[in-house]
Amino acid sequence: MDILSILEEIFTYNEGSALIFTRLSFWFFFTVLLAGYLLVYKKKHAAKSLYLLLFSLFFYYKSSGVYFLLLLFSTTLDFHLAKAIYHSHRHLARKLLVALSVAVNLGLLAYFKYAYFFTSIINDFLGTECRVVNIFSAAVNMATGAEKFDVSNLILPIGISFYTFQILSYTLDVYRRRVTPVGNIIDFGFYVSFFPSLVAGPIVRASDFIPQIYKEYSITRREMWQAVLLIVSGLVKKVVISDYISLNFVDRVFDVPALFSGFELLMGVYGYAIQIYCDFSGYTDIAIGLALLLGFRLPPNFSSPYRAAGLRDFWRRWHISLSSWLRDYLYIALGGSRKGRARTYLNLMLTMLLGGLWHGASYKFIIWGGLHGLALAAGRCWGERRAALRLGKLKLPGFVQILLTFHFVCLTWIFFRAANVSMALDIIYRIGADFYLPAIPDIVMGYSLVFGLMLAAYAIHFLPQKVKAWYREAFVRLPDAVKIAAVLLAVFFIYQASSAEMQPFIYFQF
Repeated sequence: MDILSILEEIFTYNEGSALIFTRLSFWFFFTVLLAGYLLVYKKKHAAKSLYLLLFSLFFYYKSSGVYFLLLLFSTTLDFHLAKAIYHSHRHLARKLLVALSVAVNLGLLAYFKYAYFFTSIINDFLGTECRVVNIFSAAVNMATGAEKFDVSNLILPIGISFYTFQILSYTLDVYRRRVTPVGNIIDFGFYVSFFPSLVAGPIVRASDFIPQIYKEYSITRREMWQAVLLIVSGLVKKVVISDYISLNFVDRVFDVPALFSGFELLMGVYGYAIQIYCDFSGYTDIAIGLALLLGFRLPPNFSSPYRAAGLRDFWRRWHISLSSWLRDYLYIALGGSRKGRARTYLNLMLTMLLGGLWHGASYKFIIWGGLHGLALAAGRCWGERRAALRLGKLKLPGFVQILLTFHFVCLTWIFFRAANVSMALDIIYRIGADFYLPAIPDIVMGYSLVFGLMLAAYAIHFLPQKVKAWYREAFVRLPDAVKIAAVLLAVFFIYQASSAEMQPFIYFQF
């Protein structure tokens, strides 16, 4: 293969060569980025921002192809809209401008994410035969004068759910006078497209990230090793735990639940609960670690969510950046708890229903969000009644609250993971009606490695925070030679455990 062919392969989008954290191609990309970063990180922030912006756009291009133009469009639009909002002194004009931002960004998200869903509803209701047309591909074909892209197939651009919310948080905060507009489009583009968090979060607020752009690069030796530990632990969560459990048990159970007993299905639900946690928190760990190596601090996105003693507590621990976004920009905007008890319950329900719909265009996600909304409203109602009746001391033991919360979350995960609502209901029925106790010993022996890995993952998850902080600090304090040897051993173990077929991160699909 000659040099031109190699360059063409590097700079051409290929659906099978996306730069995903678990691929060697990504680590080659990051090594090249880091090598060049050593030349610019001490320069003026403009050089650093431009450098990281270009690499971030390349990263997104390799992940989404021509759809990176959508990212550029949203970035350019909201950069100028935010400036116009900030400098406008007419209240009506400011409201119209922010409404335009919300309409365009959510409109693009709705089109790419929900076009098939809403079209099918219209067709079923009216008996029509409407079809979805990829207007974006048609526009690109028209602009290039070639029929290169299929207009009959609508593809969801990777990361659009995340960067849309990130852009909207910036524009809304400018409208609320909580932040001032970014001075130039390079810095703003860098904030929007920063590659570690671009495609699956965490959703970073402008007020947290943009001030860091103007600070000098700073990372201590201790932080560097903390970043390395985050990256390695994230890869272990994803490749060693999540992918292995998924490929060897969970996918089989959820793909054809009729072939499995109630006990196997229940274990499949427990398996999916730890799989999705390790997959998503593993991505977050890697993203935070990569950002820290580049001198940027991203907010935490998980905090041992299955240790939550109540559903409200769960959402303070799970996907923290999304739950706080929904609270600040949706729940409070709807009125929060300021407009009476009934309105509060309705706002909770609407927030969680829309949060469910954000995850995917399907009734199963609406049900998943609706169940969480009902439970949150019920929990708040019980709390108010208990306070009114002065029953503050009447509460379940902490471990019982954790157990009940965990199993409610697992119940809702069934709808999240199942192919459709009918299959989810069938799984729930089989768990209750077809448990078949005599087969349990044979099932446990047959899946001993999978169940053992699940047990180990849960055991680590439920460790007290003090214990986790202790072993993380113990790693940092080891001699450098020992740390390097441990990292190399972990990388070798991860490589050996990786499957032949690359497994994408779950939240890439949202």
